[in-house]
Amino acid sequence: MTSELLSADIHLIQRILPHRYPFLLVDKVVDIDGYQTARGIKNVTMNEPHFQGHFPGKPIMPGVTIVEAMAQTAAVMVGTALNMADRDMLVYFMAIDSCKFRRMVIPGDVLELKLETLRGKPGGKVWKFSGVAEVEGEMACEASFTAMMDLPKDVAV
Repeated sequence: MTSELLSADIHLIQRILPHRYPFLLVDKVVDIDGYQTARGIKNVTMNEPHFQGHFPGKPIMPGVTIVEAMAQTAAVMVGTALNMADRDMLVYFMAIDSCKFRRMVIPGDVLELKLETLRGKPGGKVWKFSGVAEVEGEMACEASFTAMMDLPKDVAV
């Protein structure tokens, strides 16, 4: 593992994650330190489809999409560290624990998603992460979650 921090732009993210509009919820991932930590960036814009109904006249990003953005950041972190671009990796939630919401996230906000691996190793299927989502240094959400990495059979990690 190199000491140089990695990053993933939207093109690399789309080569790792199967998600696409309207459910691709992370714009870039920076400061990727192997599969230990990473920081995702989500630019929240009014043209996202959930704002039409959540809520008319007072758009607020749904909490579940904030948690999903954290999970996508974690998947990009692991996918980058394990060289999973173009390998058809799928990731499934197994559990979401200790989830708390502290601040509304609205159009115009830049959501910063700070992720840390609590449990997991290359070749392992079950991983646990801790995440904090912030806007301008103010906590919007925190949660820990467990995910299963469904790796293609031909992947040797």
